[in-house]
Amino acid sequence: MPPQINAATVFVDSWILKGRREQPTIFCRERTITYADLQESVNRFGNILRKLDTRMEERVAILLPDIPEFAFAFFGSIKTGAVAVPMNTRSSPKEYEYLLNDCRARVLVVHASLVDRIIGIRDRLEHLKYITVCGGDCHCDADYPRLEPLLQSVPSFLDAANTSRDDAAFWLYDSGTTGFPKGGIHLHHHMAVAADGYAKQILGLHEEDLLCLRAGQ
Repeated sequence: MPPQINAATVFVDSWILKGRREQPTIFCRERTITYADLQESVNRFGNILRKLDTRMEERVAILLPDIPEFAFAFFGSIKTGAVAVPMNTRSSPKEYEYLLNDCRARVLVVHASLVDRIIGIRDRLEHLKYITVCGGDCHCDADYPRLEPLLQSVPSFLDAANTSRDDAAFWLYDSGTTGFPKGGIHLHHHMAVAADGYAKQILGLHEEDLLCLRAGQ
């Protein structure tokens, strides 16, 4: 593995180079996302972050269920050199307050159905500067910008940050069985190693296999 690597180029851009541009990568209800769709939306999300002057290793919190926008935000953050922080959709406002302050997230993308859990703690989120809302109708008084038009307002091309294999790519918090959740830092090369060592060698997955994923709300 080379010393300079960006996990988003490995898991998104490389498939375009392998000729899978028009092949599906995500099925979500009535939506089919091709590799080209994924790359374009990842790039657009990354450009939103750059427009917000998000810097290397600043945290981007992702509070979304299992929808394509989760992948857009996750890999878009990583591609810019920022650090994605996925959050459990079943946590309480008190837990979100702790998590967002602990990781010092500067940006939060949250599903419309979960915004009400953030509104009551907004004034106590010390580092959070930007919130954008995704999906569904937001039945609240807060007037946060919507992700969908933001994605269409920025370019679809994005150069990946020159990250090293040992730079942080994402934080993942545990369930907090002994107290508040604890965050583990995962590096850019960890994802590639896990995909090869577990997905390929243990599960025996191949390029044409379909996976049914249900991890969140």
